[in-house]
Amino acid sequence: MMQEDFLSKWGEAANTSAGFFWMALWAFALGYVISSCIQVFVTEKRMQQTMGKNESKGVLLGTFFGFISSSCSFAALASTKSLFKKGASFVSSIAFLLASTNLVIELGIIISIFLGWQFVVGEYLGGIILILISWLLIRLINPKKLIKKAKERLDSSDDDEDETSKSWKEKMKSETGWAKVSQQYGMEWKMVWKDVTVGFTIAGIVAAFVPDSFFQTLFINSGQGGNADFGFFTILEHIIVGPVAAFLTFIGSMGNIPLAALLFGKGVSFAGVMAFIFSDLVVFPILRINAKYYGWKMSFFILFLLFTSLVGGSLALHYSFDLLNMLPDPSSVKIQDTEYFKIDYTFWLNMVFLLISGYLIYLGFFKRKDVMFMKEMAPKSKVLENTLKYLAFACYLWLAGGLIVKYFVS
Repeated sequence: MMQEDFLSKWGEAANTSAGFFWMALWAFALGYVISSCIQVFVTEKRMQQTMGKNESKGVLLGTFFGFISSSCSFAALASTKSLFKKGASFVSSIAFLLASTNLVIELGIIISIFLGWQFVVGEYLGGIILILISWLLIRLINPKKLIKKAKERLDSSDDDEDETSKSWKEKMKSETGWAKVSQQYGMEWKMVWKDVTVGFTIAGIVAAFVPDSFFQTLFINSGQGGNADFGFFTILEHIIVGPVAAFLTFIGSMGNIPLAALLFGKGVSFAGVMAFIFSDLVVFPILRINAKYYGWKMSFFILFLLFTSLVGGSLALHYSFDLLNMLPDPSSVKIQDTEYFKIDYTFWLNMVFLLISGYLIYLGFFKRKDVMFMKEMAPKSKVLENTLKYLAFACYLWLAGGLIVKYFVS
């Protein structure tokens, strides 16, 4: 009996994970096509020149450039470092970093699929609040010595990108430009495939195997179905535990969205789920990379900035939405027991973007192999990357076995 129960849950977990990815496939592809175009046609040097020296203008443009950039944390870290080194102010660089991980187009699309419009509004409004709180903290603390030392540390390295004089219009008209877009598109998938595989697999396992009582222990008073009934300290606990849960899964924000939807469905507060989504910049790998770029003191200062902003932003969102009677209902998130693989708009969108992806791969990796385009990435931990790679392979075995059990055995 126990064996049959396990096999049933295994099949359900694998089907849920595969279904989650099928739901999100077109959104990933659309987001990465847009992101790749922006990264090829708009260079970091041109961004920095546009941002200028004015602080308010720099924050505004840093936010905008972050919005149209890649959602990958490692790409965002490298671009932020490059902008700061080329002369952008520290606060506008932080605005770019926060925007490129919280305000990007593809993240909004994925959130809309799994969590609904309130969370999309929360994500974009919350991203702006995070930037404003960070800006305020930097103005109040005014860490001039830290900023000066960080800048000196960067100036001692020599890793400027190769800038071309061609305008974005000229690049868009050339096959070479689109070949570079194709290669960047391939790189975007290469950067996230492990995180997405492990994240979506974990979400399926959690949905099938983890009882509600676990979440009620981890997030106190969760599972009661009423966001407005949570007290202040309960919400604060959810906000603090959210980043801890994100740290334990060590998956990027794109891979964490299905798990965020599960948390909300299990009764975790809106603020706690938003904190969980916002947490991809307060985990140890990011702390280590910032230390490599700017030194440990600046790295911990950035961590303090981001975590304080995350707590303040999540609280502000929760009580603002509560005041406007906009808090979403956990029962509205229906991602379990869903028929994923049917002929509907998701199916046709996936077909369209699979064809687009196939053409881009052909153009960038077969037809125009003479073109080389490599966007700078933050230095990843080899141990973590190898761990994720082997976990991803194990996930594929788990998913294949579970799907066989569901559709051919049970």
